[in-house]
Amino acid sequence: MTMNIKAHFPAFETGLVSELEEKADLISVPAGEPLLKTGQNIRSTMLITKGLVKVYREDEEGNEFFMYYLNPGDACALSMICATKQETSGIMAKAVMDTEVIKIPLQYMDEWMTRYKTWYYFVLETYRSRFEELLTTIDHIAFRNMDERLVFYLKRHQKSLNSNIIPLAFTEIAQELNSSREVISRLMKKLSDKGMVKLHRSHIEIIDLN
Repeated sequence: MTMNIKAHFPAFETGLVSELEEKADLISVPAGEPLLKTGQNIRSTMLITKGLVKVYREDEEGNEFFMYYLNPGDACALSMICATKQETSGIMAKAVMDTEVIKIPLQYMDEWMTRYKTWYYFVLETYRSRFEELLTTIDHIAFRNMDERLVFYLKRHQKSLNSNIIPLAFTEIAQELNSSREVISRLMKKLSDKGMVKLHRSHIEIIDLN
């Protein structure tokens, strides 16, 4: 494995790239394996270089609330915040497919904020983009009905996966939208009848959600 930092983070200056190669670790995470667990002590942050990471909250009963995906070129904003404040994780993060991440120890993350402008602006942009994404999610939960939330949910997965094939079961969708399988099944049937999606045994095929 090679970090190939410039391919995913082209704005990083040469000095920062050199320090990343010297002081950070590149790790491989198989599909389905966790990267972060609720209550875990965080002493590093991570940059995604390959694969896809799902970030979500989990309640005491194991119900999940989907927050967002991390794609190659992204960083985990919440791990940055928790690491800086030396707090435990309040989220879960799991590799959706085979994934590679660069793990950066806390002390270097802090040092680079003052040493490298590109790192400083990258961290700020990471915070901003995740905050805006969470606001959008909250707006849909608070002000939209379930059929609108379902379409929004499918669009987010389509964009993050860069594919019209969404490999999700109705049960998983219901869990992440805090609904029931019966409700999701009924709404998906409506979308199918309108020609917006095709329903398959192992996946959902998006035709046109606009």
